[in-house]
Amino acid sequence: MKDTMNNVELTQIAQTFQTPLYLYDAAQIEANYRAYAKGFGDYPHLICYAVKANSNLSILQLLAKMGSGFDIVSQGELKRVLAAGGDPKKVVYSGVGKRREDLIFALKTGIACFNIESIAEIHLLNEVATELNIKAPVSLRINPNVDAKTHPYISTGLKENKFGIRMEEAFELYQMMATMPSLMIEGMDFHIGSQLTEISPYAEALDLTLALIDRLADAGITLKHLDMGGGLGIQYEDETLIDPADWIALAIEKIGARSLKLVIEPGRSIVGNAGMLITEVILTKENEGKHFAVVDAAMNDLIRPALYDAWMEIRNLSDTVQNTADMKSYDIVGPICETGDFLGKNRMLALKAGDYLMVKDAGAYGFAMASNYNSRGRAAEVLLQDGKARLIRTRETEESLFELEVAHLVK
Repeated sequence: MKDTMNNVELTQIAQTFQTPLYLYDAAQIEANYRAYAKGFGDYPHLICYAVKANSNLSILQLLAKMGSGFDIVSQGELKRVLAAGGDPKKVVYSGVGKRREDLIFALKTGIACFNIESIAEIHLLNEVATELNIKAPVSLRINPNVDAKTHPYISTGLKENKFGIRMEEAFELYQMMATMPSLMIEGMDFHIGSQLTEISPYAEALDLTLALIDRLADAGITLKHLDMGGGLGIQYEDETLIDPADWIALAIEKIGARSLKLVIEPGRSIVGNAGMLITEVILTKENEGKHFAVVDAAMNDLIRPALYDAWMEIRNLSDTVQNTADMKSYDIVGPICETGDFLGKNRMLALKAGDYLMVKDAGAYGFAMASNYNSRGRAAEVLLQDGKARLIRTRETEESLFELEVAHLVK
């Protein structure tokens, strides 16, 4: 989120909606989307926002109104897209574990394409499509065995990762799919990872997949699109970023004279820097020279630091000018009963109980990965649009956490 609001305004929002609180900037989301759209110019394309990054209905609706398509990985995400007014004909369905009921719903909905990730899925989709008398639009997700040079948990294009079809198998599988009466071959897909900061892995993956596309064309199987996933990183600290326009230009140059529509699936780079988590300091404490600030947000609200050892900038909103003499090295920790419950470690800050802290660049994989661990309700979500802050998800109450449970007393 750009620093367009001062600390007083952010503090007022925190006081109005209480904390922990996720706050998103609609203008930043729109600007991030337009950066991709501008990069394509007149080249045939489809931008499919990766719903998993942040699936709030208001954000999906905002993107749908801009013409965005959507990349989904579950039936639940497809239903969210539909509820937000998204066009099913602009939806691609990825994911390694699509169930029969998921395929049935997506086929009846009329999505643009299934990104198939296994031989078993090919057969299941053909079987289900035959039963429904529907032609299923398909694309193979190729695993090009390219090192994305990112965190191992978010690397998806290596042979040891669970995603996609091995490059060595793909040609024969396309030939097999061409004989299946209920499958309609549309394209080819790859996605090599997330939070990527180097363009060379994409260049390598493009060379490999385009060579395969040419080989298929020689065999009489002509593809309509190439989906090169997403994964462009954002700047949490001092990362070197890939310009979306450069990334798109690389793909268009390599595609050359081939008649291929280009599909992309950005997520983090659309919403990541458009969001923040605001939390209040409950208390500060010291253990033999080690300083802690215990805040009301925790790893259930934002798991990235604990899960990925991710560094995210933390600022004190309550002090516009900090006295450097009052600064100490704090670990910013939550109330959860886990040593791994932290938002940041060794941060030089001047803090006191009641201060509001901002965790920057928390718009992606923040609320989307939140949980109810320790019976904690998930945070409220607020969207800043046209100078007004409005609630887009109500804070969960403790009572709401167990309203779906059934307690059977044992005599």
